[in-house]
Amino acid sequence: MSVELLAGTDKQIAFNALQRMPESATLEEISEELAILAAIRRGEAAADAGRTLTHEEVKQRSASWTGK
Repeated sequence: MSVELLAGTDKQIAFNALQRMPESATLEEISEELAILAAIRRGEAAADAGRTLTHEEVKQRSASWTGK
């Protein structure tokens, strides 16, 4: 997914996503596409706010979940 797909207001992003989808797209497919775009925007906001983990931190956390 390119950066251009996530440029603009949320409404513009949704509008552009709808235009890219085929006419045969179902409401479920449209909803899924918008949910993915929203999740990416939340991830970008988290990264901009410094709420990220290093690769090593992720490895340590995941090891604690599996007991390894």
